[in-house]
Amino acid sequence: MTPVIILTLVLMWQAVLVGYAFTLAGNAADEGVRAGTAVPRGERFGACQRAALEDLSGAWREGASVDQCGGTGTVTADVSLRVPVLFPGSIDFPVTVHGHAGTVEEVKR
Repeated sequence: MTPVIILTLVLMWQAVLVGYAFTLAGNAADEGVRAGTAVPRGERFGACQRAALEDLSGAWREGASVDQCGGTGTVTADVSLRVPVLFPGSIDFPVTVHGHAGTVEEVKR
């Protein structure tokens, strides 16, 4: 019975990591969009990318990518994270989760 309990706990932990990866990707996209709206258009991608990756720990940041930061009239960001196997920083599944955020660009007059 012990192996079944251990296997169940491992599978539950892996499910928690997948959910946490979705949460991190969404939060990183939100942070990137927030930073992207505060700078001029020419500096938007760099500011968005830095802000999106800033709060991720080193193990999560290694597999992260910011695919898009920009837009006309709206600012959007897409962040991708790889799902780790059991522990962040170890091997990764060939599965990537995506976070997307967007907001309307505010124009100062």
